Amino acid sequence: MPMVNSSTDGGASDRLIDVIKNMGPIVVALSGGVDSSLVMAAASKALSDEQILAVTADSDSLATDELDHCRDLAATWGVAWHPTETQEMNDERYLANNPDRCYWCKSALMDQLVPIAQQRDATVVLGVNMDDLGDHRPGQHAAAQRGGRFPLVEAGFTKAMIRELAQRWGLEVWDRPAMPCLSSRIPYGTEVSVALLSRIDRAERALRQLGFSDVRVRDYGDTARIEVPSHSMVKAAELAETISEQVTSVGYRYVTLDMAGLRSGNLNHVVAR
Repeated sequence: MPMVNSSTDGGASDRLIDVIKNMGPIVVALSGGVDSSLVMAAASKALSDEQILAVTADSDSLATDELDHCRDLAATWGVAWHPTETQEMNDERYLANNPDRCYWCKSALMDQLVPIAQQRDATVVLGVNMDDLGDHRPGQHAAAQRGGRFPLVEAGFTKAMIRELAQRWGLEVWDRPAMPCLSSRIPYGTEVSVALLSRIDRAERALRQLGFSDVRVRDYGDTARIEVPSHSMVKAAELAETISEQVTSVGYRYVTLDMAGLRSGNLNHVVAR
């Protein structure tokens, strides 16, 4: 298990470790991103091995290879891990893809995590940070309603602080781009389906293989609207023909590049805040 020297970070790591230590046994909802990975790493410093279990939702909205990624992360930190199948695709409220979709998604996750936590006399914890509180995130409300806690919020961590501490602790995911669920690529009001999720997954995987580690393929029927960071625009233009071939090969007719660049939560602009 990697060793940590928390004396140089102004007490932030000590604060996070203390928050988790005071929770006692926990079940970590491990998504594979830097937030939940930092929570897991902090837990490995705060609690004994038998007090920690990391669980990852095995879902149609999870990108290819993410399950194996989460398993490997947990193994790196010596944390017990297992996947759990969530049932959001059986919930018409989730499939309807209204602005409350994330509420039903997180409810499906909590349906799996809460019984696991109860069996272990543990608390469910999730990788929510201070910056997340300002976006449209109904899933946070669903988790909190069911007793889920957010140690990064309780310790006052912003995304920048998380990445800084993750780098100091040697987490390989410290600079990993966010990987929100594939359903977030579908505009509200367009019904979620396995076929749509699979098409988005295959398109994004093709783009990652071309070297675009931070990418979104927004699904607009026949049209794939690609978002990459501004610094990747020139590369995307240079590879335009290859990108078009790769993305149309998975079922899209038109391929566009969003000139505004990648914006996390881009489709939430239609939601009044």
